[in-house]
Amino acid sequence: MSPDDFTAADIASPAVAGARGKPTVALALGAGGAKGLAHIGVIEEIEHQGFEIVAIAGCSMGALIGGIHAMGKLDVYRDWVCALARLDVLRLLDWTFSGGGLIKGERIIGTLRELIGDTQIEELPMAFTAVATDLDREQEVWLTRGSLFDAIRASIAIPTVFRPRIVDGYRLIDGALLNPVPVTPLTGRGADYVVAVSMDGPSETAIAPEHDAADAIADASYRHRIGEFVGRLLGHGVSQPREPGTFETLTQAMDLMQANLARLRLADCEPDLLIQLPRNIASAYEFYRARELIDRGRAQARESLAGWSKTATATPLRSS
Repeated sequence: MSPDDFTAADIASPAVAGARGKPTVALALGAGGAKGLAHIGVIEEIEHQGFEIVAIAGCSMGALIGGIHAMGKLDVYRDWVCALARLDVLRLLDWTFSGGGLIKGERIIGTLRELIGDTQIEELPMAFTAVATDLDREQEVWLTRGSLFDAIRASIAIPTVFRPRIVDGYRLIDGALLNPVPVTPLTGRGADYVVAVSMDGPSETAIAPEHDAADAIADASYRHRIGEFVGRLLGHGVSQPREPGTFETLTQAMDLMQANLARLRLADCEPDLLIQLPRNIASAYEFYRARELIDRGRAQARESLAGWSKTATATPLRSS
């Protein structure tokens, strides 16, 4: 399919109304790398509290978690990712020296296809949109048809990290480049409430919980191995002690830009409820901390829902 098929005007049919007596939610899931694993806990808590999710729009990690949930396989992915060790994460990275990215991304997607299966987006039991960016036409695109994992692969293509997804000659990359928390695709989905989940909240001043000495040494070694490898690929000058490496600096700068863009986009299209997690709860590649991050998302969702006065929210976005 051509990127012409994937435009902001291409919105699938509104979601079917939820079960009687059960308030429905259209869910926007933001980008965040490994931080996005917190989306799993958020989804579980929202459903635990009696809401029915009838539509999802996501970009980058939000597209991956949202798409898998739309398939009904979130528990399978959760159990798998919680079992990953540090070396398991490294083995999923197919490094490359060409093609516009440091990682091909095919090994990760292939592994997930084997684990989860694949389907056509239009055959999912709920409305789903993966948000990507058309780098050549300089515009946001909404993927609402075709292979679910092809759409996810395009949406997670972080610039310089993953190779772009080529579709009919056009390069599709991470949707967070233009819309880090995609609320806009949820307009007209027929849900009672629109809930957005952002991994771009204010940084924590104190990081907790502390790891024991063995974990601290292992974490430092893991970060060093990835950071040094990527740093060599990107190129850098003489290393200075106690200074962040090239990869860490790039990641921090991108997080800051993404956080400010998310704030502007959310101000323009405000959800009924915004659930925010601090942007420094994890590094982009710390997938081995899955259980901790999922628990953090669950706790934050519980806190946000407890303080939410539904009667004070904006008028729900409904289909015309």
